[in-house]
Amino acid sequence: MGTSEPSCGSIVTMTFPRVFAIILAGGAATRMGGIDKPALIVGGRRMLDTALAAIAVADRTVVVGPHRDGIAALQVQEDPPGSGPVAGIAAGLAALGTRPTDRVLVLASDLPWIGTRTTEDLLGALERTEGADAALGIDETGRVQYLLSAWRAEALADALEALDSPVNQPMRALHPQHPVTVEVAGATDCDTPEDIERARTVGPGPLTLDEAREAVRTGVAALEPREGVLAESLGATLARTLHSADAVPRADVSAMDGYAVAGPGPWHLLDEVRPAGDTGTFSLAAGEAARIATGAHLPAGATAVLRDEFAVVEARVLATLPDSSPRDDTRRRGEDWPVGHPIAPAGTAVTSALVSAASSGEIRIATVRGPVRVHVVTTGDEIRRDGPLRPGQTRDALGPVLDRFVTSTGAVPVTNAHIRDTADGFDELLRGATDVDAIVIVGATGGGAADQLRSALARARAHMLVGRVLCRPGGSLVAAALPDGRAVLGLPGNPYAAIATLLVTLPAVVDACTGRAPQPRLHGRVANASEVGTDRTRILPVTSLPDGRWIADPGVRTAHLAGLVGRPALALIPPGAVNDTVAELIPLPAW
Repeated sequence: MGTSEPSCGSIVTMTFPRVFAIILAGGAATRMGGIDKPALIVGGRRMLDTALAAIAVADRTVVVGPHRDGIAALQVQEDPPGSGPVAGIAAGLAALGTRPTDRVLVLASDLPWIGTRTTEDLLGALERTEGADAALGIDETGRVQYLLSAWRAEALADALEALDSPVNQPMRALHPQHPVTVEVAGATDCDTPEDIERARTVGPGPLTLDEAREAVRTGVAALEPREGVLAESLGATLARTLHSADAVPRADVSAMDGYAVAGPGPWHLLDEVRPAGDTGTFSLAAGEAARIATGAHLPAGATAVLRDEFAVVEARVLATLPDSSPRDDTRRRGEDWPVGHPIAPAGTAVTSALVSAASSGEIRIATVRGPVRVHVVTTGDEIRRDGPLRPGQTRDALGPVLDRFVTSTGAVPVTNAHIRDTADGFDELLRGATDVDAIVIVGATGGGAADQLRSALARARAHMLVGRVLCRPGGSLVAAALPDGRAVLGLPGNPYAAIATLLVTLPAVVDACTGRAPQPRLHGRVANASEVGTDRTRILPVTSLPDGRWIADPGVRTAHLAGLVGRPALALIPPGAVNDTVAELIPLPAW
C-alpha cells in the first residue's frame, strides 16, 4: 500500500500492483566456452548477485537455471534444461503464481551494471503509459533488450499462451502488442569474453553527476562506529544521537551586566559583587540587591536581574528607571535545554559548532564514524614536483595544494604521494595503501595506453561504481569500492578537471563512509547559462553579479587552476540550459 498527498492537503490512499521478478540465469554459455556466466565476477560481484540486488522492489523473485547454493530466492529450471529464455520465462511465471493485475520484471543475469534505478524506470514507464503491455529497455546502442523489461502479468501470460511451445523460441516471439521502450542505464549485456573484459575495465556508465553521487553513496560501505573525542574528530559524523549530560545553563545566571535583586524594588544595594565564575557564596534577603556580571550565577534568594540600562542608584538605594518596561534578564537553568536533551541526531557532521554545543552540554566523547582518511596520489611520468624540469616534464602544480581541496569536503588527507606510469604501479598502490579509508588518484582514468587504473581495479576485484560521467570536464571519472571497503576515486589528469570532479564527488564518499546526511545544495541563477551550456552538465567557475545572479566563465583552460583564482564557486550548468537557469553551486575553498 502507498499514499500520495495532493497539494490541497487531503490524503488519498492508492493500492499499488504487486511486483514479481524473473531472473534468467541459465548455466553454461556456449559463446563463453561453456562457463557459468552468471557466476562471473564483474565490478567486484557476481553478475547474478547484481541482478538480484536490482530487483529489490519485487515482492517475490524466481531465479531460472541450474540450482545454486546461497541464493535467497525461489529457484526453478526450464523444461527441458537449456531450452532458451522463453522457456525460462514460462517456467518462472508458472512458479510465481501471479495475478493478472501484477507486474513482472524480466531480467537476464548478464547485465553487470544494472541497478534499482533501471528497474524502477521500467516499472514507472509501464505505469505511466496507458494501454502499454510491457516496457522494454533500450541499451546505449539503441538495441531493444527483451531480457530487461517490465510486463503486465496478464499480457506476459497471454504472449506465452499464444505460442505453440515456449521451447527454443527467440525472444522476439514474445514481442508485446502494445510496448513502450525506455532508454535505461545498465542495459548493456555481456555475451562474449570480450564483453566481460570490457565491462571489467571500463566500468558502468555513462552516468549523470547526480547518478554518480548516488552510486557512490549507496556503493561505499560505512565505517565502523567508534568512541572518539569530539574535539579531535572534526570531519567525522555522529553514529548515535548526541544527548546533553547537563542542563544549559547549569544554574540561573545573569544574561546582562546589572543587579541581582530579591523581590520587588526598590532595593538596598549591598557591597557584594558577583563576577562570572565566582565560587563564593552569599544570599539576598527580600528588598536587597547586589552587582552581578554577565554569565555569573545568581546568589541565593535572588529573584531577577535588573540590567544597567534600566537601573538608577542613589544613596545605595537601587530603583528601576521611570517608564522602564518590566524585564528579567535572568537565564534560568535548563532554559536552552534540560539534561538528556538531543543536541544533534545521528548523521550530523562533527563541526566546530557541534563540538562547542557538545561542550556546553558537558559532552566530550561521542560515538562517531570517521573522519575519512584519504591517501592522495598524483600520477604520470611527465609530472615533477620538485627540482628543475627536464625536457618533456611538467610541474606538479596540483599535488602540493590538493590536500586543501580534500579537506574542504570534510575528508582528512593523511598522505600525499606521486607514482609513475608503470604496469604494476596501481596494483602496488591498491595493495599498500591500507591504513586509509579512501584513495584519491589524479590521472590514469582516460583509458589510454598509459592509463592503468581501470585494469588494476579489475584485478583487485573492486566493485566499480562509476565508470564514466556525463559532464564536461570530468567525463573519465572513476569510482570504486575495494573488497576491504576502501573507496577509490579516480580523477581526470588535468588539474581543473580533477578539482571540479573532486569537489562534486568526494563529499559523496564522505557521506557514504561516515553515514553523514548529504549537505543541502546551494543554487543560483546563472545569467549566461545558454551561452556556456552544452549537451551535458558543464562545470564552470562563476562570479556573483550585483543583482544576485551569477555569471559563468565561458572559456576555462583545464591544464591549470588559473580559472579558479578570485572565483567563489563552481556552477553545474545542466544540459540544454537557458539564461537564468537555476544551477547547483559548489563553493570553492577560500584559503
